[in-house]
Amino acid sequence: MATLIAPENNDPIADAEAIRKAVHGFGTNEKAIISIVGHRNAIQRKMLKQAYEETFQENLTKRFESELSGNLEKAVFRWMLDPADRDAVLINTAMKQSPPDYRVIVEFSSIYSPEELLAVKRAYQARYKHSVEEDLAVHISGDLGKFLLALVGIYRYDGEEINARLAKSEATVLNNAINDKIFNHVEVIRIISTRSKAQLIGTLNRYKDDYNTSITKHLVNDPADQYLAALRIAIRCVNDPHKYYEKLLRNALNQHGTDEDVLTRVIVTRAEKDLKDIKELYYKRNTVTLDHAVGKKTSGDYKAFLLTLLGKED
Repeated sequence: MATLIAPENNDPIADAEAIRKAVHGFGTNEKAIISIVGHRNAIQRKMLKQAYEETFQENLTKRFESELSGNLEKAVFRWMLDPADRDAVLINTAMKQSPPDYRVIVEFSSIYSPEELLAVKRAYQARYKHSVEEDLAVHISGDLGKFLLALVGIYRYDGEEINARLAKSEATVLNNAINDKIFNHVEVIRIISTRSKAQLIGTLNRYKDDYNTSITKHLVNDPADQYLAALRIAIRCVNDPHKYYEKLLRNALNQHGTDEDVLTRVIVTRAEKDLKDIKELYYKRNTVTLDHAVGKKTSGDYKAFLLTLLGKED
């Protein structure tokens, strides 16, 4: 369930006028901006941007970029984008980092439905005039690049059927490759990247039953091996997305110095989807609420914005 608290009915023109008042003149009223955009869903934000541009002949997103700064500016910028376009920006940014942050690409490719991933890829092409696959081939090479290309290039079957015989057969194939230390075997990449989520989960469960441990514990060799790390992330994302996101948030908040990029990405991308479920799991695992942890590790208007998306009411 979502954490976003948004009104059923709102007036985009009134919102636009209130935003204009918050950014016009001397100083910026960040609290007023947060109180509006932090309580609007994707459709309402799109209508707000249209109303603002039509009324004031100015791009609202660009105005926010000039008025806000730091982590708040980055979070609000991403929040105001159309969801598919936002994910396209996140993938492009991840690819161009040094080194590239392959986790973002694995995450979206493994958690999103086939239609959601296709929408992101279309948005990517519209924004950057290249395909995701083209840019991946430029920025990431080797076994990691091959695996990522396989993940983003497939349109997985989205049905719930599980072929038990196939699950047993492919669990054996995976185990043989692992025993032979051929982690980059073409069959490993094929099974993890192409099978439907239901079928893959069936195979992973069969692997655990037959070999008495989860496959991720066997996919370990060199700790610095990014390809193996990407394999493990893909498997965890398919198996239990909420558990994956909870751990991501825990690491982002518990390490020395908060990882604001990860914190922003998870909250902004999941607030309208399943962030409430992730919050509940976070509390079970950490005996402290996610709201409290975020409030302790962040500050100022950035903190206020994240807490608003988390559904914390004053």
